[in-house]
Amino acid sequence: MVRRVLLASPRGFCAGVERAVDTVERALRLYGAPVYVRKQIVHNTHVVADLRRRGAVFVDSVDDVPRGSTLVFSAHGVSPSVRDASTARRLTTIDATCPLVTKVHTQARRYAAAGYAIAFIGHAGHEEVEGTTGEAADAIVLVESVDDARTVELPSDRPLAYITQTTLSIDETREIIDVLRRRYPQIEAPAKEDICYATSNRQWAVKELLDEVELLLVIGSRNSSNSKRLVEVAHAAGVRAQLVDDASEIDESWLDDVDTVGVTSGASAPERLVRDVCDWFRARGVVDITEHSSHFEDVVFRLPVELRRAQRSSAAA
Repeated sequence: MVRRVLLASPRGFCAGVERAVDTVERALRLYGAPVYVRKQIVHNTHVVADLRRRGAVFVDSVDDVPRGSTLVFSAHGVSPSVRDASTARRLTTIDATCPLVTKVHTQARRYAAAGYAIAFIGHAGHEEVEGTTGEAADAIVLVESVDDARTVELPSDRPLAYITQTTLSIDETREIIDVLRRRYPQIEAPAKEDICYATSNRQWAVKELLDEVELLLVIGSRNSSNSKRLVEVAHAAGVRAQLVDDASEIDESWLDDVDTVGVTSGASAPERLVRDVCDWFRARGVVDITEHSSHFEDVVFRLPVELRRAQRSSAAA
């Protein structure tokens, strides 16, 4: 019988996700439906479904967007080839790439322009990795794991550097970097780590409550990298964890012999999903639902410049 639910803090939407979702909502108000979005604006099925109901149309390719339409680039970023294809189709583009992802893109371009070979720590197939790799494809070697770091062969005739995807496991990334540094002592690090503040904060918040729970529920979609990392953090500490899109996916059998459940949510999961999970437990008699050592985040990103300009023009008309 579950007696207590502890809510990790911080959790849920980060500044980059807030900015991306707000961008699509404002574009719909400014231009009217449809507004096209390349890929999922953020990796959450509920967010995507809500925006689709409002008139957003999600496409896999720029080729799927009618010429002259409005297209939003997702928070995960795009490669230069996507931008070129959008220009060729005369699309009005709004770049909702998270500024922290843009920083990694900039690092990749600068290292490549300076002649570096780049070890890019990330997961193949993730949109952020595809976009960043497109900035310097000839210079980048993808390193996905500690095993990769042990076997990757980087050029001996060029300076070396590493960069990372923004939504990785802090602990695993540190292990990968340690291996690379042992094998390539001269490898350069970015001036500031690439794993974003929100990913780091959510992983630390989970670590802080694991000693008090027997089960961790992570609210997030299956394709959310940072949500999956939260599950891995729990597993690494020997605590059971389950990734659920919403309260409807909770299996009551998971709660056998569980006194305290921890709840967190990935950086692209809206807080209403957490409230729904809390209500699910209240409906089953749990009254002790409390925040665990809350930490405040005050990061805010400005809206994309293209949208700000369009809003000013509309207001002046």
